Amino acid sequence: MLLNVSYNNKEITNKIDRELGKPFTMKERFAMNGIGCPKLFIMDCSKEIKNLLILDNNTNYCNIELRPKGIIIRFRSLLETYGLIIPYYKFTLYKTDFGVYTLYRDNYFIKVKSDTKAIQKFFTKLLGYRADNAPTNIEDL
Repeated sequence: MLLNVSYNNKEITNKIDRELGKPFTMKERFAMNGIGCPKLFIMDCSKEIKNLLILDNNTNYCNIELRPKGIIIRFRSLLETYGLIIPYYKFTLYKTDFGVYTLYRDNYFIKVKSDTKAIQKFFTKLLGYRADNAPTNIEDL
């Protein structure tokens, strides 16, 4: 689900919280050594996201936030901030030999460049957290 998260809208916040869970507390963030990733360069993306990104001439970057039941991929276009909401049960990650990660949710995808050790370490943390916390049964959803 692709949402405009620029403004403090209770409906959108509640929709994200229902899908991914409440944000981690400060204590949990320290215990996990952070829940965000470094700035990721977007190499390619699905048509819906690309239509938003071509509206301005800036370099396209995104970042990822971990949540208890999923992730939020945030990026900016013009003066707006958009979030791709991906619960763990719909999240797919592919890595190529050239250091490119592709993140999928249904018909949305984003390809990002992994050119530093910090980014690779974050994706290792993401996959480990998903393995420990993804639902195993349909009743867990």
